[in-house]
Order: sequence, then C-alpha cells, then structure tokens
Amino acid sequence: MRYGPIHAVLFAVLPLLFMASPTAAAEPSAERANIIFAIADDWGWPHAGAYGDAVVETPNFDRIARDGVLFTNAYVSSPSCTPSRGAIITGQDFWRLGTGANLHSHWPAGRYPEYPDLLRKAGYFVGSYRKCWGPGEGQPGGSRFGSVEKFFAARPEGTPFCFWFGASDPHRGYEAGSGKRRGMDLEKVHLFKHFPDTPTVRSDVADYYFEVERFDRELGALLAIVEAQGELENTLVVVTGDHGMPFPRCKGNLYDCGVHVPLAICWPKRVPPGRTVTDFVLLTDIAPTFLQVADVAIPEQMTGRSLLPLLTGSGTGRVEADRDHVVVGRERHVPAQELDNPGGYPMRALRTDDYLYIRNFEPDRWPAGTPEYKKAYYKKSWLGDCDNSPTKTYLWNHREDPAMREKYDLSFAKRPAEELYILADDPGELRNVAGEAEYAKLKQQLSEKLTAHLIGARDPRILGSGEQFDQFPYLGGSPTWPPR
Repeated sequence: MRYGPIHAVLFAVLPLLFMASPTAAAEPSAERANIIFAIADDWGWPHAGAYGDAVVETPNFDRIARDGVLFTNAYVSSPSCTPSRGAIITGQDFWRLGTGANLHSHWPAGRYPEYPDLLRKAGYFVGSYRKCWGPGEGQPGGSRFGSVEKFFAARPEGTPFCFWFGASDPHRGYEAGSGKRRGMDLEKVHLFKHFPDTPTVRSDVADYYFEVERFDRELGALLAIVEAQGELENTLVVVTGDHGMPFPRCKGNLYDCGVHVPLAICWPKRVPPGRTVTDFVLLTDIAPTFLQVADVAIPEQMTGRSLLPLLTGSGTGRVEADRDHVVVGRERHVPAQELDNPGGYPMRALRTDDYLYIRNFEPDRWPAGTPEYKKAYYKKSWLGDCDNSPTKTYLWNHREDPAMREKYDLSFAKRPAEELYILADDPGELRNVAGEAEYAKLKQQLSEKLTAHLIGARDPRILGSGEQFDQFPYLGGSPTWPPR
C-alpha cells in the first residue's frame, strides 16, 4: 500500500489528537525505557542531511543524530528485505535463519528467540505498524496495528512499550518527476560513481529522495506523539533502513551502496548527545541492545552484540577497537537465473576500513538475474534481481554504447569468483584488483579471515550445504519484461 498526501495530513494531526486525549497527561512509564524502532524500506547510506547530503531533507533523522549518536559504519546482514529484517528481529546472521535467509519466504518460527517476544514476556507492550518482517508468510514482531494512534490507544497506562514503525518508503514504485516538482536541484543529487550521469537518472534519484523525505516526516509525527505524552525522555529511538537504494548495483549487492545504511540512535535520559561513532556495527546488534536496555537476558545464540556501551559512553570515533570490520552476505533474492535453475546469487563479503573483499560462490550465474528474459526461470523475468526503474531501463537501452558499456557491466555482467577493492584509491568500489599479482597476499589474508568467520558462525554455504538456500520455496514475483 502506498501512502500519499492524505496520510501525511493524518500524521500531522495525530499529535494534536493525543494532546487532547485524557491519556496524554498520564505519568511517564516507570524506570524501564520505552523503545521505538523506525525502519525505512530501501533507504541506504549516505542519503540524509546528517551525512552531508546536499539535497534530501531529513530534519527528524538529523534530530535523532544530534540528540544522540550518529553511526557512520552501520551495515545490514543482507541487502534484501526479508533476510535483513529477520536478522534484526532475531539478532542472528541472516544465513542462520533457514528459509528466512531468502526473500519471499516462510518465517522460521521457533528457530531462534525473537526480541519482540522476549520483551513481551518481560512485560512490555509490543506491536508494529505497516511493514515489519517480510515479504513472506509469518508474523513475528508482535501484534500488528492499523495506525500509530491505535497502538498507543491500546497500550495499558504506565506500561513500557516497544514499537516497530515500518514505513513502505522509499521502496519503488515512484511518481515520476516528484523530486523535481518538490523543487530539488537535480544537479546536486548524489550519484554513485557507477550511475550514468544523465537527467533521467538524476530525476530517478530525486524521486527516491522524495520518498525518503516522506518517511522522515512520518518519523517526525511519531516522535511528536511520544513527546506529547511526556515519554520521549525515556525512550530509546533507533532510526535506520533495511538495505541500500533500489537501483542497479545497490539493493541486492554487497557493495557499500547495497549494505551500508543510515543509523542514528538517541535516548535522552541515558545517551550523551552530539556524538559520531565510526565503529563497524551490524543491524543484528539491535536485538541484544533492546534486550540489555530492558534488563532482559540476551540469548547466547544471538550473534549480534549490544550497542549499549557505545551509546552510554562518551566516546567518539572508533570506540571499541575490535569493531573494525563486518561480514555480510546474500542468498536468493528472486529466482532470476536461466531455465531450470531456481537458485540465487550467493555471496559473502568482509568489509574493513581499508578493503572490501567479496566471494561469489556461483560466478557462472548472473548477479542481477539473466538478461535473456525468454530463458528466465521465471518466464519473462528481466534482470530479475534488480528492481525495474528508469535507471535500469536507461542502462539497458544504452548497453551497446561504448561510453556506457562499463557502467552496464558493473551492474549486470557476470562477476569473477573473488572481488577486492582498495578503498583509499577506489571509494566507489569500481576497480576489482583481485586478479592482480601485487594484491595476492592481501587477498589471501582477507579470504582466510572471511572463511574463518563463516566457519565459526556456522554458515551452511561455507560448510557444504549451501544448496538448501536455492531449494527453499519462493513465494513472490519478479521484475518482468517489458520494462516499465
């Protein structure tokens, strides 16, 4: 469901309704902190004012960053909606989630403890609004509510709450030209280096910005409700996205534009404001953080680490020395390969301050799905692991243009088994040096470090049973031909 101007109006008046409500004057809940988790759909780094973006306006995200901690190295476990959100709920690396490691799957109920359930058992009022886990079949995350107003109306007075606010923005589709009509300067929008620099692409990015701004407005309305009830001081607020923007080589990929996300956290009662932290963190760290804040035991199975020491300390920059890397990955997004192959494009990556090392387990497959839509496993699936968009269509239509072929190949061509990027020289992660002799020793070191991590984390893909991810049922659809 898409949310338009009428919903913006409703969000704007909700705080007024609550200020007029008898329950708005209630005493703040007891000592245990409230928790708000606000997650945008397909919102990637660095598209927020707090990160220096010159066009997109995100005053409410920026407020959370100003009143708390802005993280510059926050990553998702997997750049696909379902596994990313499952990893958040369970505090687990996505590859440990069975069917939940893939998009459009079945929720693996009972496989691991879920933070919403643990908080509910500890006396929290737990619920979600709009998109929580998914797409897929299952309902983790507590009770679903039809509006923010209904959640707070149902909350027992004085009970601490844990609320998942899951916007549908900035997921496609977009209203073409919406960013330009809003008055955005298309010459100033941020383009990743693999994007064509054309009016079509700049307008497409501006339309994405338009929906980022709508998410931010709705976040502001939610904060106003909590503030009107006198609860904001003792509420931990976390704001982030579930993976990178829905553009070629971004969403569904292990480059920074696919797995690097905005993250700001505030808790006025406990977290010193105005700090920027460069520690590498995963969104799997969210679940243990919430549990520690609520004084609930953190299950030993969780692979995430609580962020509370980073939040309540006074440090800036690199606070914990061992938070110097992350390991991320991907299995099947959609079954977009050719003919009888239902598999995805399995990848794992190690990201440090200086390097990005990617291992592609099936380099004979297409990273964005087959371009031969007549041969696709899902008939008429066209580059099915990349959302249809004006940018995707532009690259396709100009793929034979010598000036554009490299950019097309970066997004859609087959890739070697290993990729290595030297970030000081190549921040856009465009020049793969994995095959160059001078980097052979470095590549071996990073490969061994990645392998050791995956073995320790019991990743089926590295332990020899990765084919299970290709065989799990797929419950969704795929981008189709012709492009729209």
